[in-house]
Amino acid sequence: MKKNIKHFLFLAAAAGTGIHLMNRTVNRTACMKEILSSHPGHYYDWKHGRIYYTKTGSGAPLLLIHDLHPASSSYEWSRMMKKLEKTNTVYTIDLLGCGRSDKPNITYTNYLYVQLIDNFIKDVIKEKTDVVATGSSVSFTVMACNMEKNLFKKIILINPEKMSVLNRTPDKKKNVAKFLLDFPVIGTFLYNTTVHELKINRMFREKYYYKKQLISTKAQDVYFEAAHLGEGAGRYLYASIISDYTNISITHALKNIENKICIIGSRERPHSVEILDEYTECNHNIETAYLSNSKYLPQLETPDKVNEILQVFLNNQ
Repeated sequence: MKKNIKHFLFLAAAAGTGIHLMNRTVNRTACMKEILSSHPGHYYDWKHGRIYYTKTGSGAPLLLIHDLHPASSSYEWSRMMKKLEKTNTVYTIDLLGCGRSDKPNITYTNYLYVQLIDNFIKDVIKEKTDVVATGSSVSFTVMACNMEKNLFKKIILINPEKMSVLNRTPDKKKNVAKFLLDFPVIGTFLYNTTVHELKINRMFREKYYYKKQLISTKAQDVYFEAAHLGEGAGRYLYASIISDYTNISITHALKNIENKICIIGSRERPHSVEILDEYTECNHNIETAYLSNSKYLPQLETPDKVNEILQVFLNNQ
């Protein structure tokens, strides 16, 4: 009996060591090119961690908020910066838990990001600003505007989530998944298998881009690196996302907002028309625009077309 126990403990220790070494190898491989760290920026010392941001150009302030995913970062806006900084003072941020910002071991909630956006505008930008947000970040951008309307001018939302997705809430089953991901070593291993390089590349082909030939190796490398900066600490955000802690119903807030809003939808994204219809039913003053030949991230795939829409909306009184 004692021999069996010793044998089990030996195998468990060997497995744990092997998993740990695999985790370190993945993190080292993902970050070896150091693409993100080669871009200079600033840090905002927020109450929940240091937030990486950039500031370029001159003119009216414009804040660009990337999609909420542990592999995402302000690189999402890299192909639009030179266009926008000609007419605006452009701010980009890496959201808490993403990119070069801190990735603390906490539960990430929608309200956490509402506070971040409002605090960043108050403390860093220090004046009313136009805001552009993508995908999963649309919900807390809307909520932030509803809480502090005086901080926002116009809002542009790119490919927002379905209302039904935002209405999902945490439950016991989802909390089990969160517990496993939060657990040391094994949680990092589970996270690494989810944001593996091959899976990120597949995400680009199946979700992010419509024309696969436009996908750049650099973009895929950046997303892979961003997901693994912090030696797997991105799993805390990922655990909160899959457990629905970052969701919230925005119907009431969307109805209350009086700021001018424009929603950009990509026609090749599944259910795009249906989703935009949901939002305009909540607020009939919302303007809409559609893009062709792009999917979830048109700012990377068709930046010129996105810029045209932004310029028309931002300059239209």
